[in-house]
Amino acid sequence: MKRVFDILLALIGLIVTAPIIIGITIAILWRDGGPVFYVAERMKTPDQAFNLIKFRTMSNVPHDQNRGVTGGDKSNRITPIGQKLRRYRLDELPQFINVLRGDMDFVGPRPPLRQYTAAFPQLYERVLQSRPGVTGLASLHYHRHEERLIASAKTPAQTETIYTTRCIPRKAALDLIYQRHASVCFDATIIWQTLRRVLRR
Repeated sequence: MKRVFDILLALIGLIVTAPIIIGITIAILWRDGGPVFYVAERMKTPDQAFNLIKFRTMSNVPHDQNRGVTGGDKSNRITPIGQKLRRYRLDELPQFINVLRGDMDFVGPRPPLRQYTAAFPQLYERVLQSRPGVTGLASLHYHRHEERLIASAKTPAQTETIYTTRCIPRKAALDLIYQRHASVCFDATIIWQTLRRVLRR
């Protein structure tokens, strides 16, 4: 039932947001040039990877796709268009494709980088029993706080320390709460609350 719900929602989402997706594509090409999309490895399970698709929000640096999360040390690379896309989470619209391909659900833990599943194998063995999601309980209730925490980092080492010690454990705790109570109704509630929060911005 959850999978059917996700497929229908992804199809509806692609149809409804098609004009926005086309507009963002044109804006990125006109303002920043290609590539339009940012495609990088993320983990579906501790052992199984997939290619996550997002709109590109940062200046392109070769071989930087999997070098940790984006903290204050990378803030100078975020483009003006990218700042707006991130604020309203529009950079994540291409993930409808990931949902249709079965890489992700609409609701679940955010898909981690391989380096974090390797560093915390027992934790992610539990968390990734749920398929990764576009949004989730942790995204809803911790995302803004996480952004503020890692925005204060001045170096990659500081970003890593903050993320691994203060963000990963708290997000995992929320993801496991979701896992214990997962249902289509709970998913619908989280999706609705995510939309309300984005629209209020």
